[in-house]
Amino acid sequence: MKGLFITFEGIEGCGKSTQAQMLKEYLQSKQIPVFLTREPGGPKISEDIREILLSNDNIEMLDRTEVLLYMASRSQHTGQWILPKLNQGMVVISDRYYDSTIAYQGAARKIDRNIIDSLTKYATFGLQPEITFLVDLPAEVGLSRIKQQDADRLEQESLDFHRNVRKGFLEIAKAEKDRYIILDGSKSIDEIHEDIIKKINKFITKN
Repeated sequence: MKGLFITFEGIEGCGKSTQAQMLKEYLQSKQIPVFLTREPGGPKISEDIREILLSNDNIEMLDRTEVLLYMASRSQHTGQWILPKLNQGMVVISDRYYDSTIAYQGAARKIDRNIIDSLTKYATFGLQPEITFLVDLPAEVGLSRIKQQDADRLEQESLDFHRNVRKGFLEIAKAEKDRYIILDGSKSIDEIHEDIIKKINKFITKN
């Protein structure tokens, strides 16, 4: 089986991280080599950048600083971890990837899409996910699941900001129907997992 790159996307509190972990465990049960990672984060350099990005101490961060830090984290993550694992024939699952930048920094921060696309192509070495699961949920529902005292810098943004993030994800999904699979985030954890398994088994068979 050749390498397969799967990403999970969605607003804060949608449950995508839980689903990414459950998919990893399912693939492991099928004896399929799988590697789970996250963004921002991954290798040490990327995790260090994550701390800067999400810290509530950095509320003065400029939008362009934010997008450049995400790209720096992604470049290290892709080059050091994701591409080597794919070249080994593994299934790589990433909890967020460049679509999050398009939704958060593009749709919500209003950074020019052309700038984001140019930076993305460079930071990812041209890598694109083959499957993207979007766990879709209204912003107010997702945010209600987050304990306010634990909220990071981005989670504390306004409701309108998070609504624009959701809108951004849905616009990407509409434009890239061959890659995107939209999941109903209001379903139970087990129901969403079953929907994912039904979809993923087709790709595993092909590979």
